[in-house]
Amino acid sequence: MSRISAGELRDAVLDPGSFRSWDSPPIEVAKNQQYADELAAAAAATGLDESVVTGEGTVFCRRVAVVACEFDFLAGSIGVAAAERITAAVERATSLKLPLLASPSSGGTRMQEGTVAFLQMVKIAAAVTLHKQAHLPYLVYLRHPTTGGVFASWGSLGHITVAEPGALIGFLGPRVYEHLYGEPFPPGVQTAENLQRHGVIDGVVPLPQLRRTLDRALTVVSDRPAPAPPPVQAEPVPEVPAWTSVEASRRPERPGVGYLLRHGATERVLLSGTGQGEAATTLLALARFGGQPVVLLGQEHLVGGVVGPAALREARRGMALAAGLQLPLVLVIDTAGPALSQEAEEGGLAGEIANCLAELVTLDTPTVSVLLGQGSGGPALAMVPADRVLAALHGWLAPLPPEGASAIVFRDTDHAPELAAAQGIRSADLLHNGIVDVIVGEYGESHDAADEPLAFAARLSAAIAAEVATLRLQPAAERLGARLARYRRIGLPVR
Repeated sequence: MSRISAGELRDAVLDPGSFRSWDSPPIEVAKNQQYADELAAAAAATGLDESVVTGEGTVFCRRVAVVACEFDFLAGSIGVAAAERITAAVERATSLKLPLLASPSSGGTRMQEGTVAFLQMVKIAAAVTLHKQAHLPYLVYLRHPTTGGVFASWGSLGHITVAEPGALIGFLGPRVYEHLYGEPFPPGVQTAENLQRHGVIDGVVPLPQLRRTLDRALTVVSDRPAPAPPPVQAEPVPEVPAWTSVEASRRPERPGVGYLLRHGATERVLLSGTGQGEAATTLLALARFGGQPVVLLGQEHLVGGVVGPAALREARRGMALAAGLQLPLVLVIDTAGPALSQEAEEGGLAGEIANCLAELVTLDTPTVSVLLGQGSGGPALAMVPADRVLAALHGWLAPLPPEGASAIVFRDTDHAPELAAAQGIRSADLLHNGIVDVIVGEYGESHDAADEPLAFAARLSAAIAAEVATLRLQPAAERLGARLARYRRIGLPVR
């Protein structure tokens, strides 16, 4: 397939005429005559003096730093001079507090410079990490091909990582593999699409769509929030039996997190996977609710759907993303419970639940949890302990599905409705016990969101926006202290 040049990337993404180069002449490195000739030939062929181009421009009038490889210059390989240019650009972007778009297209380490070149990936990774620790966006667009140490360092550190359609993306280049092992690399593995399916990257984006994708992402991660919306007024909660809520939450047509994202949010940027080669059933996205930017993390609404370790690793990635970008985190709970299988046990399900709980309750950013439907077992608990907790009228929270509780207590499932009522799992009981702060109504003839999904999504979106806007105004230490105190006192006698 044809390759996108660094110039084509620059022109496709940035506002016309806005690019300003940051490149100074490459530093001198030791080289023999053959290497000097190769550098001269690459410069003559490309019109560039190294394999990377750096600078800044604007995307819809926002300043953005750019680092892009040029594959036609010695296969985009990274030696000391190229690495120094990249590192200086990342450091400058950090100093200027600019979002950084990195677009590798490289075979990896420059073999002509050997081990010294190999070690350059360390300083690039360090600079990128410090950029991210400054809570500045680091966005990666992988172009065909990206392999070797570049993919295994700054190409895999993005807050968001997308790739060119059909791009060859992999650690070990297929030609190297074939020479080392005497057989071709398995086909279809090192492609952008396959990596997206397996959760290694977040998306596959054609170059003509990259500018708009970048704009949506920057709208969430960089632009100011809209003015705070008015608080949602509390409404009387109708008397609904717990079992009615359980049955309503399991209706296939009930609006889930995907519906909420499509119809209640704007500037949506869907992300996927854990970054550890796993696809998960948890939805992760950047979005705005009522003009308030958030990281959205939600369990997919599936009848009988259960949550395994990969989904919880995805949840932890969402928490880390929110903390890294200093964005509020919205968690949508809708799960039938944990996966009960050998794979889940061996995959560390219990440990993932524990880590989610620990990280969420101490997270250094505003958090809002939403009990949208089923809230069963550890995977639900792992996403509850937020600053504020909303519940749909028919949202519920329980240690086990009511049928499981009935099996423990009565050795049958016939008493599930009785156990649902006795355990205080419905939204009204959760509100009374201080577990939930706001109940979002469900209306229509049967008080069911499935009967009025658009109106429900609008109400829930407004409630989320109001809570997020209020939390953003609180000092971080005060907010965290209140969160810890809240969960410290749940269930204790009122004094």
